[in-house]
This record gives sequence, C-alpha cells and structure tokens, in this order.
Amino acid sequence: MKGNIVVGQSGGPTAVINSSLAGVFTGAKKLGVKKIYGMVHGIQGFLNENLVDLSEQIKDEADVELLKRTPSAFLGSCRYKLPKIEGNEETYDKIFEILDKYDIECLFYIGGNDSMDTIKMLSDYGASKGKNQRFIGVPKTIDNDLPITDHCPGYGSAAKYIAASLKEIIRDNESFGVEKPTVTVVEIMGRHAGWLTAAAALAKGEDCSGADMICLPEVTFDMDKFIGKVKELAEKKSSVVLAISEGIKLEDGRFVCELGDGSDYVDAFGHKQLSGAAVVVANKIAAATGLKTRAIEFSTLQRAATHLASMTDISEAFQVGYAAVNAAEDGKTGMMIIIERKGQDPYQSGIGIYDIHAIANVERSVPLEWITEDGTQLSKEYIKYARPLIMGELQPLMVNGLPRHLVRK
Repeated sequence: MKGNIVVGQSGGPTAVINSSLAGVFTGAKKLGVKKIYGMVHGIQGFLNENLVDLSEQIKDEADVELLKRTPSAFLGSCRYKLPKIEGNEETYDKIFEILDKYDIECLFYIGGNDSMDTIKMLSDYGASKGKNQRFIGVPKTIDNDLPITDHCPGYGSAAKYIAASLKEIIRDNESFGVEKPTVTVVEIMGRHAGWLTAAAALAKGEDCSGADMICLPEVTFDMDKFIGKVKELAEKKSSVVLAISEGIKLEDGRFVCELGDGSDYVDAFGHKQLSGAAVVVANKIAAATGLKTRAIEFSTLQRAATHLASMTDISEAFQVGYAAVNAAEDGKTGMMIIIERKGQDPYQSGIGIYDIHAIANVERSVPLEWITEDGTQLSKEYIKYARPLIMGELQPLMVNGLPRHLVRK
C-alpha cells in the first residue's frame, strides 16, 4: 500500500478485540505502511478527526503482546449509527474528505453486525462516487451472531468465562440445601441469539453436574412450565442452578426482563437495554415455591475477562486482523474476513473473505436442532462445535498481583 491506513473498534468490547487490533497493526508494519492511524471511539471519533498514530502507542513487540492481554477497546468504542446515504451525503462526503486529508488508503473496522453495516455503506458510497479507498470488516462479537463465518472472535473467550464461572457457582450452590435447595438463576447476555447462554452447557463434566436448565431466546419462554420444572427439580435435588438469556421472551413477544423494573434506554441502533431477567425469574420462583432464590447477572464481566481468555480465540482474533491488511493489499474492498472450520478432531481453522452485503444486518441464531426438544438444554452437536473454541490459555503479565494492561496515552 502506498498510502496510510486507519483502524477503529466499535460496539461492545470483547476479551480479544485488541488482538485483532494487534493483527492489523502487525500486518501493516510488515507491509511497510507509512502511517497507521487509530480512530478514537470508532467512526464517531473519526468524524471529529480524533485520530492517534498507533506507532506512537505500540512501541515494540512487548507492547503487542501486552495489547493481546488487554481487555476492552484500546482505541475506545462507540455505538454510532451512520445515517442512510440518501439525504445524508454530507456525512459521507465528510468521511471521504478526512480520508483524503490524511492520505488514508484503507479503513478497517473491528466490530459486529452494526459495524459491518458501516463498512457496507462506506464501500457502497465510495464505489458510487468513484473513490479509490478500500473498506474491510474485521469480525468481533461475543454474541457470535454474524453469518457466514464459522464463529466470531470474542465468542470463545466469553464462552470460556461463562462455563468456568457457572462451574464455580454450581459448586458454591451445592454447599447448601440441607433441608431445601437454593435456586440460583444466572443471567447471561444475548438479545436475540442465545450463543452465550448456550455456553453454559460447557460447564457439565466429570466434576460438575451442569446447569439444570438452559433457556435461550430462540425458544419461547413459558413461565408456568418453567416454574413447574423448578418444583420438580427441587423435590429431587439439594441445589438448582438455572442459566437464562437476558433476551428470553414470552409468547406475546415481551422480554421477561420487562416484567420487572428494567431500563427504558434505547441506543442509536434501536436496541433496548436488557437487564433484570434473572431477578424477575428468581422472584417468580420464590413467590411460587417459597424456596430461597438468588439472581446473578454476569453483565460486562463475560466480555472483559482477558485473564481467562481462550488461546484459540486470541490467536484467531489476531489472524483475522492480520488477514484484513493482506486482503486490502490485494485490492479487496466491501468485504469481511471470516473464519472457516477446516477440521474437527483435531480442530483446525482457516481464514477466508466474504462479501459484506451477505453479512451486514443479518443475524445468525443457534440452530434449533442444537436445542433439546424440551428447550432447556443443548445437544452434543453444540458441545462439539463450541468446545474447541475455549481451548488454551495465554497467561496474563502480572504486576503487584494483578494483570497488567496496555493503556492508550
């Protein structure tokens, strides 16, 4: 590449989003790119020309390794929705003016569904105006809901955290219940796709009985049947642990969390903030059974736990960032890097690239055939799919007893 590049991060952070940034940076350095800019707070920051020279932030290989071990978005993130092109050409003209001003040849955006929509619109507008800049999407989402790619960087580490934490919760819950069981309801992220909640199934093993029920948004939630099953479990067990998605819905379409005192906040993409489903369910169980209940919400913990990140996830996140730079060098634009599963036993993956128009604004759900007939557990097919994604560890660099992170200056 003869010009400069710019890279940004968008949407909810993950434990490995910075590994993708490290991949873009390393790939660009190897190609001899003159200047590698970083958008501070994504495309929203870019519109304000809030850029940093990444070579001044990441000095050497040691910083690259530390960046891989740093959670959240090193460059800062945003939830900014670009307006529709028609009638808003001035916004797009401004973006291309900034690209020209800084001699930026390619823009890389690390993110999920909404971020890929940004890549689609920028590449479409550039093509319609005969612009030469290229736009490449780098996948990132703990929700694992991007289509085409076998899985998304960020998911494996979040799944690892969920499964490990659930094992610990089950172990704790089993300590009590001498006379009556304690019922613990664990709320896991997932608005419409239940990939994260499905990861609760990975906790089950020789040393763990696993969650008693796992409820995903792909299956309509029936409160009466659910409580009836809890009563049956309570008669047989001294501990009951339930994993539910924040996005479980009733037959009338309402989110279960809406039965409580949840927030009415709606973001720029029209997504209502979901929180409180576990509290609602725990209170319903307590009222119906008289049992002691506890509600636990993992919230941002499941996407910030780099100390428990999957090595597979870190490596693949780096690879998709690195591959994005090579794709741009080959003249590709309006595309997203994808992960392809090449082998299962042993697990092997490869990197590909796909048209952004088949990916943006398309949400992939957990296949219904991977959910048991009663809607409360995951099949062996899901375990076979997900287990390789949580394998391996990258030890944190510990200072004063805590993990060290790389912080933007």
